[in-house]
Amino acid sequence: MEKFFDAQQRSRREFMKASSAAVVGSVVASSVPLSANAYYSSDDVIKIGIIGCGGRGTGATVQALSTRENIKLVAMADAFRDQLDNSLEQILNPEAGHAEAVAGRVDVPEEHKFVGFDAYTKLIPLVDVVLIATPPGIRPIHFEAAVEAGKHVFMEKPVATDAPGIRRVLAAAEVAKQKKLNVVVGLQRHYQSRYREWVERMHHGMIGDITTSRVYWNSGGVWVRDRAGLEEKAGRKLTEMEYQMRNWYYFNWLCGDNIVEQHIHNIDVSNWVMQGVPVRAQGQGGRLVRTGQDHGEIFDHHFVEYEYENGARMISQCRHMPSTMSRVTEAFHGTNGTAPSPGVIVSASGHTLYNHQGKNDKNPYQVEHDELFAAVAGGDYKYWDAENGAHATMTAILGRLCTYSGQLIEWDDALNSDVSLMPSSFGWDVDPKVMPDANGRYPIAVPGESTVL
Repeated sequence: MEKFFDAQQRSRREFMKASSAAVVGSVVASSVPLSANAYYSSDDVIKIGIIGCGGRGTGATVQALSTRENIKLVAMADAFRDQLDNSLEQILNPEAGHAEAVAGRVDVPEEHKFVGFDAYTKLIPLVDVVLIATPPGIRPIHFEAAVEAGKHVFMEKPVATDAPGIRRVLAAAEVAKQKKLNVVVGLQRHYQSRYREWVERMHHGMIGDITTSRVYWNSGGVWVRDRAGLEEKAGRKLTEMEYQMRNWYYFNWLCGDNIVEQHIHNIDVSNWVMQGVPVRAQGQGGRLVRTGQDHGEIFDHHFVEYEYENGARMISQCRHMPSTMSRVTEAFHGTNGTAPSPGVIVSASGHTLYNHQGKNDKNPYQVEHDELFAAVAGGDYKYWDAENGAHATMTAILGRLCTYSGQLIEWDDALNSDVSLMPSSFGWDVDPKVMPDANGRYPIAVPGESTVL
């Protein structure tokens, strides 16, 4: 069995100690110039390309173009031509609030618009920095290719949907370090003043030893793209691969379930504060409200208890149920006080010790790109977020494995799993591993019966 740390030949504990800076989201500067694609003058043009032109990809591109550096969008890639065209139209929209910021910074000729599963291979050689915003399951492939080509990377979270994908990202992350390639992952709380200062104070012991974290992403849910509507728009039947790619949130090989795709933000904050990853977890979940055919195979609620090496616990909740209480936040309990919400710290006696005002805080989505492109322009190596992104993603995957199986699962067992959710190959006529039955319904995990490892 392939082992998680084959590349480093280190144990989990040794690796976590050596990479603790990445785990906690800290940023370490180096004066060593980049081995490739270095920029020593703000006058040099940094060429960027986007792989995955959906809403988040479009937003990330606008944010990259809105930095102070000399940046130009020169190439775009997506599985679907209509998404690429819609994205470019939004980026160039003269009525949009970002119109002035991106003016003169977009030059994507027809020959630099790439469509299909192999589109990324044509884009990467043309750019200096790759923005990756494809569905999560495909991101390990694109990240690996970008690093191999010596490109700096902005990559959205999560970074994979299964353990083999996580190991692939971690191996590529080591190569990125060797090449001194900056990598920023879209876990934007690490780039938000409220969180940076809050976490720093907890790391300096303001609430004592942390015993418990509570993390939540309870909401009404997200979009769903029904097969009938998609086929009506296309004027034909879709292949199963087309349909799942269009409705990607509801299939685990693409999305990972909502605990991975959304709740990762809150789970990541717990790991950041705890300065490590859990050693085991158990939980429960199911599918009570979002039960239609177009809701694919994912659950609509998860509850997971994670245990860290020091015995501390993370209590995790996420839910996609309309008309229910919404709560998206994190809280921590320590031996000398609590951190009941981001930016707030309270003593054991109930006195507020810290309350971040944040009136003038910058948008963390923009800060991600401001800091990344400043480093690239300056020839600095400062960011290696890929490891932290992989650890946060794997923690969320562990939670899904627990809720699907109903079993207590060890971190190492989950991480070393060879169970791959990915199809054997990519093509519009290739069947994904999960297929509908004669009634159009997909198999759903049953705790106590389903095998996940």
